[in-house]
Amino acid sequence: MPPALTAYLDDASGLTGRAEGLFRPQSSDEAAAILAVAAHRRSPITISGAGTGVTGGRVPEGGWILSTERFDRLEVEPGKAQVGAGVLLSRLQLAAKISGQFYAPDPTEWAASIGGTIATNASGSRSFLYGSTRRHLLSVTVALMDGSVRTFHAGEKIDFPYADLPEPRTRKHTAGYYLRKDADYLQLFCGSEGTLGVVLEAEVALLPQPVRLLSGVVFFTNDGDALDAVDRWREVPGLRMLEYFDGPSLLLLRGAYPEIPHAANAALLIEQIADGKNVEDAWLERLSAARALDNSWFGETAAERERFRLLRHRLPEIVNDEVRRNGFRKMSTDLAVPLDRNRAMMLWYKQTLTRDFPGKFVTFGHIGDAHVHVNILPESEEDARRGNAFLYDAARQAVALGGTVSAEHGLGKRKAAFLALEYTPEQIESMCAVKRQLDPHWLLGRGTLLPVPQTA
Repeated sequence: MPPALTAYLDDASGLTGRAEGLFRPQSSDEAAAILAVAAHRRSPITISGAGTGVTGGRVPEGGWILSTERFDRLEVEPGKAQVGAGVLLSRLQLAAKISGQFYAPDPTEWAASIGGTIATNASGSRSFLYGSTRRHLLSVTVALMDGSVRTFHAGEKIDFPYADLPEPRTRKHTAGYYLRKDADYLQLFCGSEGTLGVVLEAEVALLPQPVRLLSGVVFFTNDGDALDAVDRWREVPGLRMLEYFDGPSLLLLRGAYPEIPHAANAALLIEQIADGKNVEDAWLERLSAARALDNSWFGETAAERERFRLLRHRLPEIVNDEVRRNGFRKMSTDLAVPLDRNRAMMLWYKQTLTRDFPGKFVTFGHIGDAHVHVNILPESEEDARRGNAFLYDAARQAVALGGTVSAEHGLGKRKAAFLALEYTPEQIESMCAVKRQLDPHWLLGRGTLLPVPQTA
């Protein structure tokens, strides 16, 4: 197999696939022509982004690979940017920063491509204030399986019949197609995981950089105090980040950050817009009321904010390295529940994990949105077997609490079976009907998200 093709057969999920051909178009006409030929030959097409996805969405199951890496246009203007699907998030954020702006969606993995973040409706730590990718899209240019290329703008309604689907009460949700009453095409393509069309370019909204930000890592001696603080601090004006680390997470991080207090068994990462405000006195009162440790960290400089961001980014890197070193695939949840069920879900996690995986798990993430990531750290095949069973049980528990099986990463191939935990067969068939409308021969993203019909 040619080395150039081999590099496109896997992603961060640990899955590896197979393909017969690789195409890297650099214009919309080229991309449309490839799709037209694929439709004529009935050749499956898998869209390839930067390979940072954790659910196997870009891993092909035969057919052709279409990489969007050469769609690298980036033009920043006041309030918006034109961005090619292949542009990395880090490049967009840097260009926006130079212009005094920022792109609000903030996935932890800045090596992701913009096309990939649109495919999964990605969000991240700042979604606590700003929401997910879908909220910040102004238009998307999409190559369709009929060989056409269309640009859809926000508010351009879906113009074919479809059945409305329910939405959980969670603050974040990216499981299945967005099919609400009066939905528009942009909402539909965002989060469709590359199964309805190939996003080639997007116009995204940019926001002015805050003049002043206060950031901190607040340490607690126990989870109970940290969860109490979460419930109180969700209403803090201008708070745009509320992230959680459990005790095992801090234990892993101490190797790289020995200055983490030894008494800390939980932590919250916060970031607040403080433009024109004196917020320090209010935080002193909050910390005292929350029984936070006195040696918590706070800062206002860009260097201090970057230090805290890297701490948050370093944790999944350490986790992923340990799992790979033990010879296993990443094993993590992406579940969210309604805010009023957060404590119930956290209690279920703690009881189940402490009983079944002592010393072999970490829990961290977007607790402000009732969306944390549990990572199992298997050391044996038996651990891995029970870990996979845990992922399914946790998804079922989240749905029972009114939650979703995917809040920001999508389901891809590894978790496609979870869709049936959240939706009825009739509702999944409604998604399949939309798939047939735009991809009648079921060629795009086979095996991702939706079950492949036997006749495809």
